[in-house]
Amino acid sequence: MATRGIFEAQRFVTSEAVEIELPAAQLPTRMLSGLIDLLLIGVSTFLLVWLLPVEIFAADAALGQAFVIVLLVLVMAGVPITLESLTRGRTVGKMVMGLRTVRDDTGPIGLRHAIIRALAGTFELWMTFGSVALITAMTNEKAKRLGDFLAGTYVVHDRVRLRMLTPPQLAPELADWAAGADIGVLPDSLVVATRQFLARAQTLTPAARAQTGSELYAAVLGHVAPAPPPGVHPELVMGSVLAQRRLRDEERLERADALRARVLGQPS
Repeated sequence: MATRGIFEAQRFVTSEAVEIELPAAQLPTRMLSGLIDLLLIGVSTFLLVWLLPVEIFAADAALGQAFVIVLLVLVMAGVPITLESLTRGRTVGKMVMGLRTVRDDTGPIGLRHAIIRALAGTFELWMTFGSVALITAMTNEKAKRLGDFLAGTYVVHDRVRLRMLTPPQLAPELADWAAGADIGVLPDSLVVATRQFLARAQTLTPAARAQTGSELYAAVLGHVAPAPPPGVHPELVMGSVLAQRRLRDEERLERADALRARVLGQPS
């Protein structure tokens, strides 16, 4: 179905099914962030090798090999895991460029995500000189590398102000019908898909707008009774249903707050 992709849109959705746009970082910005991290790692590695007494490793080959292994592990995995875990998805390069790694649902990443990204990065960044990561990032709109797909993460612009979409409005000609309509529990995916469609309907081609709108309209009417007045445009009906749903949620929350205030003896 044409609406499948809309229902599964990878957006952040609040508990009230209000969609918030969290823009993914572009590939050039991610590459520059990675170059900054690489430069810092190179400088740090050079200083570490320069400060350590070379005589110790020259006298004991096994100790020298162990040092090399430990150094490689720290450079390839230890440093990125530590930084991304402690800073919730940021490295030095990401801090400079204003980026952050988040989960696919835009929540903060944890130790597990950082480990998966670092282990995958050992192959796609270090062993292939970044070629696998670059090719993978070029094939998807969020510039996700292999480690992001395995960990369920992506990189966003941390300094961008979140922009909430304008909520649908109640059509005046449907005010009476919406007030008395029985609006059931709409799935969050359907609410977000409908809200997204209404906000961007003007940018769609007529054929895509008609097809997607009719499918969403049928899905929304499956949760509403009675049917809307005949002759009203489906987009007005869908917008009015969402607006009335939002109004009822606000009224329910206000009643709950008032009841809580009376029970606890707090001023409303």
